[in-house]
Amino acid sequence: LTSSVLFCLANTNYERTHSRTMLLARGLQLILPLMTTWWLLANLMNMALPPTINLTGELLIIASTFNWSHLTIIMTGTGTLLTATYSLYMFLTTQRNKLSTNTMNISPTQTREHLLMALHTLPMLL
Repeated sequence: LTSSVLFCLANTNYERTHSRTMLLARGLQLILPLMTTWWLLANLMNMALPPTINLTGELLIIASTFNWSHLTIIMTGTGTLLTATYSLYMFLTTQRNKLSTNTMNISPTQTREHLLMALHTLPMLL
């Protein structure tokens, strides 16, 4: 579920910047502050924030792989660490840097985009 909202957010960035390069989409917090909130929420859910279903899933996977073999805890821990690191990197790269020169004339967000993000996020909180 989290990857779905992250791909949806990436698509909204692509529709505005017409580029898949994260460095060209930097500094969007200044132009689209509410979309930045959706990015933060999606990235926190991707890192298994406690009230989300991802935490339960990760804890069950970690416990079952540890019961299966004690060596798998290293691979599982590395995968969890890499996921959290990349999520933070992606958020900081696209939202928190200086505004790029090609993003000066970006169209504002629409209500349908916020509804789409809310509908992606709601099942993860239930």
